[in-house]
Order: sequence, then C-alpha cells, then structure tokens
Amino acid sequence: MTMPPEFSGFHTRAVHAGARPDARTGSRAMPIHQTTSYVFEDAEAAAAYFNLQEYGNTYSRIMNPTVAAFEERVANLEGGVGAVAFASGLAAQSAALFTLLQPGDHVLASAALYGGTVTQFKHFLRKMSVDLDFVEPDNLSAWQGGIRDNTKLIFGETIGNPSGCVLDIAALAEVAHAAGVPLMIDNTFGTPYLCQPMTWGADIVVHSATKFMGGHGTSIGGVVTESGEFDWSNGRFPVIAEPSPAYHGLKFHETFGTFGYLMKLRAETLRDLGACMSPFNAFLLAQGIETLPLRMRQHVANAEAVASFLVDHPRVDAVHYAGLPASPYRPLVEKYLPLGAGAVFCFDLKGGREDGIKLIENLNLFSHLANVGDAKSLVIHPATTTHRQLSDAELAAGGIGPGTIRLSIGIEDADDLIADLDYALNRLGSA
Repeated sequence: MTMPPEFSGFHTRAVHAGARPDARTGSRAMPIHQTTSYVFEDAEAAAAYFNLQEYGNTYSRIMNPTVAAFEERVANLEGGVGAVAFASGLAAQSAALFTLLQPGDHVLASAALYGGTVTQFKHFLRKMSVDLDFVEPDNLSAWQGGIRDNTKLIFGETIGNPSGCVLDIAALAEVAHAAGVPLMIDNTFGTPYLCQPMTWGADIVVHSATKFMGGHGTSIGGVVTESGEFDWSNGRFPVIAEPSPAYHGLKFHETFGTFGYLMKLRAETLRDLGACMSPFNAFLLAQGIETLPLRMRQHVANAEAVASFLVDHPRVDAVHYAGLPASPYRPLVEKYLPLGAGAVFCFDLKGGREDGIKLIENLNLFSHLANVGDAKSLVIHPATTTHRQLSDAELAAGGIGPGTIRLSIGIEDADDLIADLDYALNRLGSA
C-alpha cells in the first residue's frame, strides 16, 4: 500500500503547520476564536481540565484555539516540542525566566543584548533577588569562568541587537550543559528560517513575534519554544521538578516529562501573570509567518547590498554586519546562518551623535521608529532611544557608540534604499 508523502519543506510548514481546514465550517483560513471562555462538556470534564488531568480549553488567558495554531506553527519551524505565546516579546521572556528561577539564583547573559532586555534583566531579576552577570559574548573563557554553583541559566541572542555579533551557540550549549543549566536564545533577528538554535543545543528559544514573524508592523506578540531535551530533574531546578503548591503538589517534570517546563509555563506562569496573546494578533502573526521565508530572502539580499554600499562611503566609520566578507563573524554566519546574517545591523558615523541625528532627519524612505523586522525599512539612533537607559559602559559593551545608527532593512528595491541613504549621508557633508 502506497503511503501519502511527508511534507517537510520549510515553506510548506510555514503555510500549513498548525492550520487545518475548520472541521465545522470548512473554512480554509485560520478561524479567529474571539472568545473569553468555553462551554464544558460536563462537570467532570471541567474539573479534569482545571486539575490538568485532561488537556482542553478552559479560559482564553491560558489557551485559545487561534493562539494554539500560532504556537504549533512556531514550534514546528523551530524544531521544538511545543510553544507558549504571550502578549509581547518581553512578556514571553519574563515568563520564561520566571518559570525556572527563584530567589538566590544566578543568570549569565551576553553583554550584547537589546536595550529593553538589558533593562528587564537588571531590574526584573533584581526584584526577584536573582543575581546577574553580563559576559563578553565572544569570550568563551569568560562564559566558563562566570558559572557559579547557583547559576541556573545562560542567555544570549543569535544576532546581537544592535551590534550584529553572532553567538557561537554550539560552544555555549556545551558550557551550559556541562554546568547542568539550560541555554536560552533570543532568535528574533535570526528567525527560524535563517537559524534554528535548538539544532545546535539551545534548550529554550524566545521570539518577539512582533518583528520578522509578523513582518508588517501590525501586531505585538511573543513566544517561548522548548526543545524538550533538558533534564529539569537534575537537582538544580526544584521549581519545576519538586511538588508545586499551586497544583496540590503536582510534579510538573515527573508528570508531563518532555512537556514539563512548557506546562508549568502555561498552567502557572501564564495563568498568574496574565500576559496572554489576543486571538486576533495570533491570527495576524500566523498569517505573517506564511510569507516569512519569502520575505527573509529579500530582507537579506537588501541588507547585504546596503551594507556593502555603506562600507565604502566616506562619511561612514564602520559597518557592523556579520554578512560582510570581512566580518570577524563570517565563520559563525556560515555555520549558523548559511542563508544570511539577517537584516538588522548598525553602522558608525564619523561625525558622532550630531551626524546621527542629521542623518535620520534627512532620510525619506526609511521610517524613524522603535521597531525592527518590518517589510518597510526602519532607522533609529540607539543611544538616545532603544538603549537610552544604559550607562556609557553598558553602551560600549553592547557595541553602541554616540554615532551608531541601527537599520532594519525592508523588502523595497535595494537601489532605492541605497539612494535614500546616499542622499542623507551627502547632506551631512554640506551641513
């Protein structure tokens, strides 16, 4: 008997994963289940759902069919066992941390992170009484030397925001696992099309789905995916392995095995923090993913063209794009990002902060706003906006100078983007 084919291509999965024709109506498009709650079959079923004895819809703060379809699509593309969606990328990240940490723990994080992440880590973790150290991302010895007895997590970004550094994920996974701790990677800039960190040993992957996944600047959302490979019962994570007082002594890892972390993330953290994704945003983000591979190819091609142009411009001091042939991160790009080094990078102007402000004021096609990953090209001056709360030392550690400009390259024609930048840069010379 001939078996039907298995459809495993990335483009196919981006379109179909998590989305089946609606069983009742036959709708081909993903339905939007805009509801707060669900009618239970009977009292026994309701009790089983709330006691985690059966898996089903209880309340849209915890689960929703449209959100579940989005979660399934992301988990499929990242190679995880499952995912949990949240109202924003930072909400997803804070929930991921909150689920596995407790007072007295320690986190080791890359120094080259998005400014909002640095601020979140410094203040959110301090409120949790969790210690934190930032490490130069390229220094493997510093990562190894930073491990403590109470270290519970290593964290980094696939592509640093906005420095453009590329993390050696496999090497860092070895450091983390040797210490019995998970590696968490923010893959927002990498996207699952360009890089799947779990292939290289990452245990948890977080995304701001607001960016390239949605792709059109319409919806805010975040998502946490887990590999299901980490041993949460290794003695270092009592918050996941030991009896939970929030569920009558339930042991999440023992009970749910591969899904132990994700179940705790959903059933306790999402339930209690309440930062759920709306069904309508889940619909828009899942729709955005359908064209993710098509858009990313254009994003990358444009970024390579724009970066090459900037390298030779007399008003530009340096271009920090890992996709350039001369980049020190080129070997890591070839290993982890063979389809391209993403579409967000920064460059330094010789004129410093004053030139940075003038450049932005003279651009016409690039939109000046605090977002990345849009189909439209975007520009910002990090030192005065996205990373404004950082000290000078923290800015320097993150690769941000007074004249640093961050670009998010869209899917317009590359020649038009270059013409816009050339006009603005030449205006600096005449000012």
